[in-house]
Amino acid sequence: MYTPFDLTGRTALVTGGNGGIGYGMARALLQAGAAVAIWGSNADKTHTARQSLGATGGRIESFVCDVGDEQQVERTFADTVAALGHVDACFANAGVSARPTPVTEMSYEEFRRVMRVNVDGLFFTFRAAARHMAQRGQGGAMVATASTAAIEGAARNSHYGASKGAVTSYVRALAVELARHRIRVNSILPGWIETDMTSRAMGDAKFTQAVLPRIPVRRWGTIDDFGGLAVFLMSDASAYMTGEQLVVDGGYSKF
Repeated sequence: MYTPFDLTGRTALVTGGNGGIGYGMARALLQAGAAVAIWGSNADKTHTARQSLGATGGRIESFVCDVGDEQQVERTFADTVAALGHVDACFANAGVSARPTPVTEMSYEEFRRVMRVNVDGLFFTFRAAARHMAQRGQGGAMVATASTAAIEGAARNSHYGASKGAVTSYVRALAVELARHRIRVNSILPGWIETDMTSRAMGDAKFTQAVLPRIPVRRWGTIDDFGGLAVFLMSDASAYMTGEQLVVDGGYSKF
């Protein structure tokens, strides 16, 4: 029987798992048999997500953590290991959007606000995961959520594009560095996905008329479009895949 997608007995951490793409990943991982811990910076939202995910069955833990804070990440990762026993897969999904701003008018504070979570937060999270997985000696999977902004010219969003470009470069470097520990590292590049983060843009008729016709599959992405991919990247089915960036955008970046 072919069962590489069965995650029974395995554990996963999903940062930003209290909503959007991270929630879709966590839900699919649970349904595939994994025990899952989600992190979120908003306590109420994280508690609500834990309750709704728990209703789907499986073991779910939740923690409040600001991934841009080094000490919080170190402490919360240790708490996660204590709760789950170990971490087989780490999905660094937590991120913030950018305020569209011309580079000539951008403040350093706005630039750093984006970098603090999208880049520093990834570093803190993956460093903790790499230390744990390498010391444990059982291999593992690390997956970072980037964006198609990493491979396109994101006008007025140069800080966001820079942060996501850094994510993909960091992933490639870690894939080579950590392969000796049997730790696989990959990134996912979402296109236009319906989440709380994009609701304002997608609720704008002018934006929809300009962007939706450029998506070959003629629809926005949904969080369900990332569940199967999360399971795949954690499972034995992707055992020989590392350092890759998987674009999930309905063909937007190809058109």
